[in-house]
Amino acid sequence: MKRILIISDGKPGHLNQSIAFCKIKNISYDILEVKFKSKFHKALSYIFDNFDFFTESLFEEHKNYYPEFYDAIISAGSGTYYFNKVIAQKYNKKSIALMLPKSYKYSTFYYIIAQEHDHPVLLDNLIAIPLNLSYSSPKGYLKKVDDKKSLAIIIGGDNGIFSMNCNLIKQKLDEIFEKYPEYLKYITTSRRTSSDVEMLIDKYAFDYKLIYSKEPNINPIGDFIAICDEFFITIDSTSMLSEVRANSDAKISIINLESKKENTKYHKLASIINNMDEKLDFAKILKKIKI
Repeated sequence: MKRILIISDGKPGHLNQSIAFCKIKNISYDILEVKFKSKFHKALSYIFDNFDFFTESLFEEHKNYYPEFYDAIISAGSGTYYFNKVIAQKYNKKSIALMLPKSYKYSTFYYIIAQEHDHPVLLDNLIAIPLNLSYSSPKGYLKKVDDKKSLAIIIGGDNGIFSMNCNLIKQKLDEIFEKYPEYLKYITTSRRTSSDVEMLIDKYAFDYKLIYSKEPNINPIGDFIAICDEFFITIDSTSMLSEVRANSDAKISIINLESKKENTKYHKLASIINNMDEKLDFAKILKKIKI
């Protein structure tokens, strides 16, 4: 039975992509979290990689792993790629990088799965995909109601590019309630959603409402994807936009926010989403990668 070792930097967005790969390929996995000793040690890893020199000494102490159990190593994020290669080169394992491993040699990875918006070079061992890898499954928080259409609203929050204005969100919610009177309406906020916006949302009679600050351990996105006919997602929520589009054929409307900059990665992703009208067949895309 095949098994993969996931190298994690502790960031959920990166780890979830690696887990998605394993689930899409239907392969068991274990997770090993690693961390460079310092930024200096990370900088050394770029130099060492260039000379095909691989050592675990650049990393803090981590839990034991047993390389003989694994057929491949996979990881996402700049804090993981070198360790990925260390194991792969030392124990002759297949090394897979998710996202573009900039500053590291591409040729020594078995495969790189990169996003198209990073404009990756054309290589035999590189697969370009329009959206991040994701795997969606319902948790049972919601059930499909027969003869009823439903919509989901996913609200993010302020970040370095966007500011979320309460009045703008109110206008959008009022518009949705006016235009979709017969739809079941579901909503979730996120870690970045302000208390003012959450208080505003609490005033509306949604059929399902998840306020993140009150219930941070519940994630209804998989249930939304399984049953909803339409989505409204704020432009800052890149991971949610990717997950919904990759796993659902539903119509997606992107809620724009006040932006400090234009033509950012957020705007590029929004453009990609707007030009897609169906989900991705990740199993087919990844078929050429043999573990």
